[in-house]
Amino acid sequence: MRFGMFLGDTGPNQKSLVDLAAEAGWLERNRFAHGWLPYVPWSFDPFVALTVVAAGTTSLELGTAVVPTYPFHPMAMARSALTVQAASGGRLSLGIGPSHRVVIEGMYGYSYSRARAHTAEYLAALHRAFALDGRAEAHGDFFEYSSIFTVPGATTGATTGATTGATTGATTLRSPSVLIAALAPKMLQLAGEHADGTILWLADEHALQTHVLPRISSAAHAAGRPTPRIISCMPTAVCDDEAAGRSQAATVYATYRAIPTYQRMLEAGASENPEDVVLVGTAARIGARLERWAELGVTDVVFAPFPLRDDPAGSVERTREALAGLATSGRFG
Repeated sequence: MRFGMFLGDTGPNQKSLVDLAAEAGWLERNRFAHGWLPYVPWSFDPFVALTVVAAGTTSLELGTAVVPTYPFHPMAMARSALTVQAASGGRLSLGIGPSHRVVIEGMYGYSYSRARAHTAEYLAALHRAFALDGRAEAHGDFFEYSSIFTVPGATTGATTGATTGATTGATTLRSPSVLIAALAPKMLQLAGEHADGTILWLADEHALQTHVLPRISSAAHAAGRPTPRIISCMPTAVCDDEAAGRSQAATVYATYRAIPTYQRMLEAGASENPEDVVLVGTAARIGARLERWAELGVTDVVFAPFPLRDDPAGSVERTREALAGLATSGRFG
């Protein structure tokens, strides 16, 4: 199981591009495997930001968690992703998802109808563009187009696939892996059948064992595909006073009770309260939970450190340092 961390914040982000680059450099030096930029509509463009971050790192996997599909044409998304892929030397993992009705209809003004069907068609369009054979096209209910599509480094005749690419001289441009935010049963089936994995949020041990892993694994098996990547993102606070930490989490993450997709994930778990699900407690306590996640089949964990009331800045730094200790402990492979 590999560890990563969010770059920046999952809420209103006050960090600069310099801050994000510094966080990524710290993750790489402390042997974390990946850093993920949360998609926040009122913050930086994720692809531009990750291009900046890529310049200051050499091995850290860089991901988006997650870019909404409705506001972005598939060709535009593919071009941006391949630009980051070229800038990073092939280190991008593209996390996408339909987002939520309140975001797509309330903030962007698009219809949120048929979210699963939209995501499936969008995913197929991305894979077509990522074939890197000179064209991009889609023919369906949501997109109807056929176009020249190429980026520097791609050549005609590349093999289709999320992990293949094209070679020009000494330069190889590989398409990024594509993961989808899959919380509901049909989305988990789609992830198993057609994506490289899923990005989760607020999925506890019970939800992982009874809801997520059986559905995505069985779908992949039925489609003759390898077991997908399971990336579990979770708010995290390493502290001695677990009760105080969970009390703070109840305040910070209260809004997730009002978002239907997250409500369903919480209902699939052992508690409907976000504060009961998050990773809070001593490093030993959190490490024990992570060992259970690894046993269940979680391949990657992405921590989202959140501040505690008594010492906001100091508590986040202590959490980061404690998680770095777990990352370098050798306990998780």
